Amino acid sequence: MGKRGPKPGMGGRPRKPISEKIINGNPGGHKMTVLDFKDSAADLQGVPMPKPSDYLSAKQKNGTDFFAVEVYEIVWNWLKERGCESLVPPHVLEEYAMCKARWIQCENLTSEHGFLAKHPTTGAAITSPYVSVANTYFTQFNRLWGDIFQIVKDNCTKEYSATPPDDSMEQLLRMRERRNG
Repeated sequence: MGKRGPKPGMGGRPRKPISEKIINGNPGGHKMTVLDFKDSAADLQGVPMPKPSDYLSAKQKNGTDFFAVEVYEIVWNWLKERGCESLVPPHVLEEYAMCKARWIQCENLTSEHGFLAKHPTTGAAITSPYVSVANTYFTQFNRLWGDIFQIVKDNCTKEYSATPPDDSMEQLLRMRERRNG
């Protein structure tokens, strides 16, 4: 017998972002947790970025670098600018960085080898395996980004419209330049 209804804790109407509640005057009257550091700004100290796991910078089989640490740092800095770096678990950020870096890697391989490959037994043209692997990584990093962005949207009182995933093409080009240069 299959499960019915939404996942536990996911039922009902989605939460409104805290910035929207502030703008609208909290029409529901529910208690809001708003962090205000104006009076204690002198007491605050920056928190260093957690060290990414070693697997995010492992050498690849072909000898190239794996650029997941760069993606990790870009997103962590983006979160820090919005005051949300402590709200996203480091392992989620690492998974996102790894999937995004793998997607970029597959896209580079697709550009290098093309969209078609030869079937191993029949010799007929088939879709390159890099294309389907890239699609899998794209789906994974997109889902993880949705989770990260939801945390920011729900908790950020600052602007949060510019997102690191908008930089995907720039990251692809930068990594290709390093590889060729």
